[in-house]
Amino acid sequence: MKKGLLFAIISILFVGVLAACGTKESAGSSGNGGKEEVIIGYFPNIDHVPAMIAKEKGYFEEVLGENVKVTYKTFPDGAAFMTALKTGDIHAGLVGPGPVMNNFANGADVKILAGASSGGTVVVASEKSGIQSIDDLTGRTFITPGVGCTHDVQMETFLQELGITSARIGGTLKHVTGNPAQYGAMFESGKVDLAAVPEPWASQLVNDGAKIIVDTDEISYGTTLPNTVLVTSGKLIKENKELVANIVKAHEKSVAFINENPEEAREIAINSIKDITDQELDPKIVESAWERVSYTTEVNADVVQEFANSSYELKFLKEKPEFSDLIDTQFLTK
Repeated sequence: MKKGLLFAIISILFVGVLAACGTKESAGSSGNGGKEEVIIGYFPNIDHVPAMIAKEKGYFEEVLGENVKVTYKTFPDGAAFMTALKTGDIHAGLVGPGPVMNNFANGADVKILAGASSGGTVVVASEKSGIQSIDDLTGRTFITPGVGCTHDVQMETFLQELGITSARIGGTLKHVTGNPAQYGAMFESGKVDLAAVPEPWASQLVNDGAKIIVDTDEISYGTTLPNTVLVTSGKLIKENKELVANIVKAHEKSVAFINENPEEAREIAINSIKDITDQELDPKIVESAWERVSYTTEVNADVVQEFANSSYELKFLKEKPEFSDLIDTQFLTK
């Protein structure tokens, strides 16, 4: 990127931050009674359990030390998360790879540090829709958490291979967005016919009468793509490598805990999601969801690039991306 363009972008972002919320302390600066503050972002769903475990078990506090105040912030979608990362409202956190790639391709300063979860995306149809298979999708309406989000790209890639496209790119399948916790009500009202949805909402919808149209192991990149990744900014890596290393260390502890203590991890997830969304999930629903999700810190760079190529072919990205500089796994335990 040319220096002039880079300076202009930084200037715009800086003025925007000042106008929106005044000056903001970066990680490593003093505040909060003399303590530094590190803000971790995540979503209230099964893909993001590592953050819930870290919060419950105090892993970030443990590795960052008593002079650091850890704050957690939740988001409804990847767009809101990425905006917060770019403006410095959070320092690191968990998000789907779709928004990360879209923002990186558009010049955002973001780095993938580790994987968090894989799998868990399911396409389900409402009972009222009468949809029985992918042959019944013409003229229907589907919903995902966001335009170009991970689940959106997975679904549209899968459908494109079958010759089905969304109205966004000239097809007949209409697309809307919304919070997965509200899909049940939207199915009941008839506003949408089917959804590409992450767990545990997929299992909840199926329990309420929805039909699985495309399962996790069938949808594109369903078991190979990190469904959630741990990210931060390149700026933070450059300015405070020790902090970033400790963030990754705490994340690794969380993922290890989940795999070693699945029953307790599920209980923590249920309680955490209830606290955030005011929705109490049935333990049986969570257990069903758990079978479709795996928790790992691994990131397959080749799969990430393939997924990005699909985003470009589906016109979520204006230019064909090159992501060799997006993934930085130097802090992972080898």
